[in-house]
This record gives sequence, structure tokens and C-alpha cells, in this order.
Amino acid sequence: MKSNRRLLQINRTFIICFVSSAITTVVAVQVLSDYENYLKTTLVVALGYVAFFGVFVSLFYLDNRERYKSMPSGLIKKELIATISSLGVGELVYLAVKWTSLYYFLELGIEPYLASLASETVAAACYIVTVTALLRKTKTV
Repeated sequence: MKSNRRLLQINRTFIICFVSSAITTVVAVQVLSDYENYLKTTLVVALGYVAFFGVFVSLFYLDNRERYKSMPSGLIKKELIATISSLGVGELVYLAVKWTSLYYFLELGIEPYLASLASETVAAACYIVTVTALLRKTKTV
């Protein structure tokens, strides 16, 4: 039951981060609506990363600071390496899905804010599924 609580906690953190990223990217894509689609897509994805990781680092620290105080340092290091590895693979999936889907939606002529929301939703779902599966496989949570 403890691992399920931690898994729910990290997924809650992901959802909060993706909401902040979605808000940032919706505003950015509208502001950058005059740019070429490839440039707009690249800038929006970069701004989304800044928003996501700014919130993620803070929430991850707040969620785990008490837990890590009572753990041996070797176990903390092992867990952080597994977590960072899982997040890294998830980020590769997120980047591929987000960039290609946003660019595709913009090329179709969909309104920029709708294209951004749709691509963020699809990419976030792929990210959460990937990271959750990897964290379970590595028994990090």
C-alpha cells in the first residue's frame, strides 16, 4: 500500500506540473502565433520544460524531504538514479510526442491554443504511463 501512495503522490505531482506547463504553453503559442510552425513548436516546448521542471523540482523536494532524512545515503543515491533514469526516458517520449503532435496540429491549421492543449494532453498521458511503468519496473515506488 505504501508504494501505491508514493505512486499516486508522484503522479499527482506530474499532473500539477503538466497543468502549469499547459497554461504556459497555451499563452506562449498564442503570443508566438506569427512565427513559423517549426520555430513556434520548438520555443513552446522549451517554455513548457521550464514551467514543468520549475514546479516539479519544488514539489518533489517538498514531497520527499522528510522521507530522505531518515534513509541511508546509499539508498537515497540508488533511488534518485532510478528516478532520474525513469524521468529521462519519459522526457524523451514526451519530447517526441509533444513536438511532433504540436507541429502536426499547427500544420493542419488548428487554432494554436487548441493545438497546444491537445498535444500537451497526449504527451502528458504518454509521459505518465512511461514513467509509472519504469518506476514500477525498477521498484522505485
